[in-house]
Amino acid sequence: MTSLQLGLIAAGALLVGAVLLYNWVQERKIRRRIDEAFGVPAARRDDASDGGQSPTSGRIEPTLQEGRSVNAIPENGPRARTGADAPDDGYEPPLEIQDRIKSDMAADDFARAPQPLGEAARLSSAERNAPQPDPDIECIVALQPARPVTAGALAAGLHARLGRPIRWFGRRGDGLPWQWLKSDTVGEFSEVVACLLLANRAGTASRPLLEGFMRVVGEIAAGLPAAIVAPDAAAEAARAEALDRICADLDVQIGLTLLKSEAALIPGTRLRGIAEAAGFRLVDGGRFDWVQEETGAVLYSLQNYRSEPFTADTLRATSTPGAVFLLDVPRVIEPVRAYDQMKLAAKRMAQSLDATLVDDNRRVLDDPALQAIREQVRNTAEAMREVNIEPGSPRALALFGG
Repeated sequence: MTSLQLGLIAAGALLVGAVLLYNWVQERKIRRRIDEAFGVPAARRDDASDGGQSPTSGRIEPTLQEGRSVNAIPENGPRARTGADAPDDGYEPPLEIQDRIKSDMAADDFARAPQPLGEAARLSSAERNAPQPDPDIECIVALQPARPVTAGALAAGLHARLGRPIRWFGRRGDGLPWQWLKSDTVGEFSEVVACLLLANRAGTASRPLLEGFMRVVGEIAAGLPAAIVAPDAAAEAARAEALDRICADLDVQIGLTLLKSEAALIPGTRLRGIAEAAGFRLVDGGRFDWVQEETGAVLYSLQNYRSEPFTADTLRATSTPGAVFLLDVPRVIEPVRAYDQMKLAAKRMAQSLDATLVDDNRRVLDDPALQAIREQVRNTAEAMREVNIEPGSPRALALFGG
């Protein structure tokens, strides 16, 4: 082995070590900010940062005073967990094209791009508010076609299935917003990017998945033809795991259980009548949703205390001992206000059905306990904002979906 080879190996080892040290320092900083929002003592924060078990590892289950826990949420699968180094919340993507994408985005809304004055006047509101690439949470591969291309030229990529969807965007020139490309999108685009979400509740984007994604995009680029600018798959996989660690600490769902006494049951027809009178809608997912009319967003839902889903047929034929009010905190705009509304609806329904609001141990949720839950909802929302994830935003819906 020559001295040059030894030198290259040593330099590579030093570079890897420096990257790992940097990521470790940044993870400590972000985790401390999250833990401070949840009131975790400094000693516990330091223990977790120094290699111990994170005080908030896995999905956070809100706790009440005196060690009581909120009603257990029916399992829909916690976020897949793998160890990783967390990135700085001010992460700068390594690609020039990603830096340019990010510079086009408004600081307070990563789903929108500002326009030059002359162009903004000609753009419709729908175009200005359309989805945009998000380099903080997506792996982005940029294509620079030799000449403008149509969406039809990307057909193979638009229909590619890799276990999670690929978003394709194009734009007609610098300074113009990115347009989400679909099979029926018209026009030609001088720049194209392909985006793959790095993490959601289904888990992280693994290195093989990322390599497959880049391979698909590379094949599309060869057929256009187009120059391609892609990040390193290993680095993106590490970034995906780091993002997943941060999101798992913020993945909070609140459940309030409405329960009859041991011997009593609620007829399904009566439960449906009261739920619909309170504004709930029975949906295909086997639950009732409370939908905000102005936005069409689901604020909270009502599902069966038993494992069976609610359907029109089961509600006509069966009874149930109770129901669970569920608030998915990261996916709701203004979570505290949504919680207050859900709590009021739960209290009213409990009164109508002569039932009681309880926790997972069937202990009554009194006003102090409900107030403690409200405080944790507020802490969760604040912690999300600390790491630039606005509750209910397009970014939050992407990260906490799947």
